[in-house]
Amino acid sequence: MAGPLSGIVVIEAANWLAAPSAGALMADLGADVVKVEPPGGDPFRGYDQRASGYDHDFALNYAFELDNRGKRSITVDLTREGGPGLVRRLCERADVFLTNLTQPRRERYGLTEDALRAVRPSIIYASLTGYGTRGPDAERAGFDYSAFWARAGVMAALQQPPGSSPPLNRPGQGDHMTSVNLLAAVLAALRLRDQSGEGQYVEVTLQGSGMWTVGTDFSAALVAGQAAPRHDREAPPNPIWNSYETKDGRWIVLVMLQPDRYWDQV
Repeated sequence: MAGPLSGIVVIEAANWLAAPSAGALMADLGADVVKVEPPGGDPFRGYDQRASGYDHDFALNYAFELDNRGKRSITVDLTREGGPGLVRRLCERADVFLTNLTQPRRERYGLTEDALRAVRPSIIYASLTGYGTRGPDAERAGFDYSAFWARAGVMAALQQPPGSSPPLNRPGQGDHMTSVNLLAAVLAALRLRDQSGEGQYVEVTLQGSGMWTVGTDFSAALVAGQAAPRHDREAPPNPIWNSYETKDGRWIVLVMLQPDRYWDQV
């Protein structure tokens, strides 16, 4: 059965994780995703799985395959004459242009929204950056660890106890959360294009996605005027919403948010 994005063509000029994983989700939904790679390939192809702690000689790059499944690929050297023009020609029949190139590179290669709108007025221009395309960090590259976890405050929110070494996330967690946000933005843009006939611009950032992830803490801080208190498992305000070690050295987590309802059952 055809997917909901069957017939939608996506040109993906993106590398590493966050934007490519959004392209993979679009491919899952039936879109024809064409990944534009430099002659040496997406740098993520060279990811060493041992960096994640595995002591195993993997036969393939499982991380790259996960975030680039279901796509076609074309090699284009954007630094050579004719390269950017080829991408613009690909976009003449595309519905979505997906990119995480930094703003200076988009301008250098003629792959800005205005440039693509000139060849395809109805295109959805989907931009993913670390910190946005405006402001003091607009030209700064952003990664999962830096933009989503550190700069957005997610690491600090999970730090146990306060003042200790911040926790390190598992690979791709922030990237994948951000990719879902970008997918939602593209789907909304396609729907709006169906209604208006006009192309759209959508922008998602790693830092903004991280801030949304801990948005409840930010909301509380705006109301209370102070940072959200850290959870202390040694002195929890609700003892049946906490983690406990069992006799056999494992851990259980109790998630009973209504003590008045469940206390008698504990």
